[in-house]
Formats: sequence, C-alpha cells, structure tokens
Amino acid sequence: EVQLVESGGGLVQPGGSLRLSCAASGFIFSSYAVSWARQAPGKGLEWISAINSDSSRTDYADSVKGRFTISRDNAKNTLYLQMNSLKPDDTAVYYCAVAGQRGQGTQVTVSS
Repeated sequence: EVQLVESGGGLVQPGGSLRLSCAASGFIFSSYAVSWARQAPGKGLEWISAINSDSSRTDYADSVKGRFTISRDNAKNTLYLQMNSLKPDDTAVYYCAVAGQRGQGTQVTVSS
C-alpha cells in the first residue's frame, strides 16, 4: 500500500521560508518520479513541481519557479520542497503525489 506523509507546513510571514518533507513507503520510491501539488482555499489542485527517479530532471510551475526547489533522498525514501520568498498566494494545502496517489497534505499559511 502506497503511503505518503507530508510534514513541515506552518505559518510563515511573507518573504519567509519553509521546507516540506514527504515520507514515502509501500513502493519502490527510487523507481518513481514524484511531484508536489497544492490546493488553495476555494481553488482546484495545482501541480507545482516534479522530480524524476534519479534527480536528474526537475520541473516547476511558473508560479513557483526560482523560489521553490524540489529534491529527494532515495536512501531515506523522502521527498522535499524548499520554499523561499513565500507569498500570501502560496497559502494552500501541499501534497506529494506519485502514481496517481497523494498524501493527506500539510497546511502552509503565508501571512503577516
């Protein structure tokens, strides 16, 4: 059974930083590309970043490019999202996703 557990969210001021983590289990993590997505209040799910299985390729939505960095540690079965220069528009529940499944999410709130 695929399990994805996100953590690291919280309340941060505009311009601040957070690092999200996603602990994966139940599948061969190192064989899969994985993604981050988010859902803001009242809006649909937005894909924001992906990384391939060996970290040789990363992709970002225009809305986060240059501010967010995706990475993974296959030895620890963990996906990360470093978020810098956070804006109020980044407020959302953040999910990691693989093979059509996602975790329960972690709330990120950017507010002064």
